[in-house]
Amino acid sequence: MRFQYTGLKDAKTITGIAEATDKETLIANLHRQEIRPLIIKVDTGKKSLLGRLKPSKKVKLKDLVLFTRQLSTMVSAGVPLTRSLSTLQTQTDNKFFKTVIADITKDVEGGQPLGQVFSKYPNIFSDVYVNMVKAGEAGGILDDILKRLATQIEQDASIRKKVKSAMMYPTVILCITVVAFFGIMIFVIPKIAKILKDLGGEHAQLPVYTRAMLGISGFMQHNVIFIILGSVALVYGFRRYVKTPKGKYKFHGLLLRIPVVKNIIIKVAIARFARTFASLMSSGVAVLDALAVTGGAIGNKVIEEELEAAAKEVKNGKQLSEPLAAGTHFPPIVSQMLAIGEETGQIDTILVKVADFYEEEVATIIDGLSSIIEPVMIVVLGSLVGLIAASVMGPIASLSKNIGNN
Repeated sequence: MRFQYTGLKDAKTITGIAEATDKETLIANLHRQEIRPLIIKVDTGKKSLLGRLKPSKKVKLKDLVLFTRQLSTMVSAGVPLTRSLSTLQTQTDNKFFKTVIADITKDVEGGQPLGQVFSKYPNIFSDVYVNMVKAGEAGGILDDILKRLATQIEQDASIRKKVKSAMMYPTVILCITVVAFFGIMIFVIPKIAKILKDLGGEHAQLPVYTRAMLGISGFMQHNVIFIILGSVALVYGFRRYVKTPKGKYKFHGLLLRIPVVKNIIIKVAIARFARTFASLMSSGVAVLDALAVTGGAIGNKVIEEELEAAAKEVKNGKQLSEPLAAGTHFPPIVSQMLAIGEETGQIDTILVKVADFYEEEVATIIDGLSSIIEPVMIVVLGSLVGLIAASVMGPIASLSKNIGNN
């Protein structure tokens, strides 16, 4: 059965959801977690309308980083794992994450390894996270692994934040441009077309670009509903297609053909590869297993396929640096640095430096991109406005002049 409970722990009121065979078993479980139950009731699974509208079942990266760092600190201080998890359950403000931690605590109390329990929640704990925790448990270095995980998550979050920040301005400008274009074409141009018709008559000689503008405006005015529905269907279909394995592979391949975007994607992928592979290797994970996990963390299917091909070469007895050197997307410096690491036995140390280098490269490119995008978008928007103005004002001035001469 599933119960909702409210209890006291360390003079703090906590709430949660837990499963137990009966109420007495739940009370015993709560006492083991040093929780004094106040209210226990059966969870019917029903939610209020407001509860159904709220976006739940999400854990932010900052919550995951905080959880990982705190768990690492408590484990390294010698606090028992179950007690550490119980304490962290009371610390988080995310109600969904609070429930998840409670379930994790229950499974760990039942004797399951922490890595195995984490694997039950793939939307929160990635394959990299789970495999590194399993390696930490096997090697007795769980606290150290958790510290590295927290750092790695922060690095990934930093890169994503920079990319999103760089794309925010052009996205806003593009949306404004599209809305303005539709508004002008549907509401403004038809009125101007009437003015041109009144000035020059039905058979007035207009420039080609003006006739094209009037034609586009007329088409959009009479088919606006179909255009909107078609655009929504196109976006929805594209998103569905990109989520399929074939569609995702083709889309990722397309991104690698766009000049500036290609550089950013490759550098981000290499930084993720280097940091993740280094962490797994330092944790004692076998090379082939580390490559399998790292491939899923890269974020691009085309580069992931290249890494899978390299893993097959490694399985046949080659050093990893050899197939990477023959690949398409890994720069020569990566294979050369990796070869040095293989010779000296310091692959993890070398790859961490590679990750730091490429993360700095990504930051530099994004900063430069931000300074370039702003004037480019202003020029594009100004050109669009200028084209519309030339298409409209030129014929009006010409027709007015002709009328004046007559």
